[in-house]
Amino acid sequence: MKRILLIATGGTIASRYLKEGLEPQITAEELIGYVPEAKAFCQITACQPFSLDSTNVCQDHWLILAGLVEKNYDAYDGFVICHGTDTMAYTAAALSYLIQNNLKPVVITGAQKPIDLEITDARLNLRDSLRFASDDRAHGVNIVFGGKVIAGTRAKKERSKSYNAFASINYPDIAVIQDHRVIFYIDDRSRVRERVRFYHGMDSKVLLLKLIPGMDGRMLNRMAEDYDAVIIESFGVGGLPSYGEQSFQDAIEGWCRKGKKVIMATQVTHEGSDMEVYQVGKSIKERFPVVEAFDMTLEATVTKTMWLLGAGIRGEAFDSGFYRTINHDILLAE
Repeated sequence: MKRILLIATGGTIASRYLKEGLEPQITAEELIGYVPEAKAFCQITACQPFSLDSTNVCQDHWLILAGLVEKNYDAYDGFVICHGTDTMAYTAAALSYLIQNNLKPVVITGAQKPIDLEITDARLNLRDSLRFASDDRAHGVNIVFGGKVIAGTRAKKERSKSYNAFASINYPDIAVIQDHRVIFYIDDRSRVRERVRFYHGMDSKVLLLKLIPGMDGRMLNRMAEDYDAVIIESFGVGGLPSYGEQSFQDAIEGWCRKGKKVIMATQVTHEGSDMEVYQVGKSIKERFPVVEAFDMTLEATVTKTMWLLGAGIRGEAFDSGFYRTINHDILLAE
């Protein structure tokens, strides 16, 4: 019988309705009590490093979670993290970079309704997560939610209230869980040939700038001293406008001159960027050493940048590291 460490961090799944609104109140041990049938296929130990609405979860908490997995890696066969849904995709992507070459499952789950309600998705999601974490083929960092298993770098919350809140972006689901069975679509455990590696740093000085029509480069100029990298969410397949008193090209030149990274992404959820298509994108790639996110999710782009910079990786090494596929995060750059 598999030994699973349940790591509770708060979120809706562990919340109760208070006068001020939903707030995490339910403990890790109480969560286990709502899925007694899981004892038939796994032994569960619980811990609770913090109890937060996921709005308050940031890179410090990602490092705590990765550290917990590292500390307990040899003692357990799998890990299930109960987490709020709002920043779950960021946490899943971050853990994909902080825990690499991982032959054990690290499953992140949560719910749209608290687990103590009569009508809720929480009990099913938690039970499915424990079942997946107990499967011999499961490995790496994945989100289990709504009967789907999604690679940690490909998940995005697309619905704010519905039970099918998460989707896998630009990549198939890893598996589905139906009738108490895990049905794998992608079974690539055999491709993990190196020893598990844990990382211990994330650079929080990463700026995300979403373009809107009429914006010019002054915003970037103001931020250059405070951040080590900027991710620009551009329009369509990628490009930068050239209007305004301060052009984006001048601003990017300033960032690059300071040795800071500029990553180009797209506001469009599906199919990714391709800056070679239009002059407004191709000219940027030809003139500056920018990095392109291609088919990566925004959450993966942000956390991969934080991880690379946190590991002290700069210059051309950053570019090659960014384009190296980790937990299915990028395909179009290959």
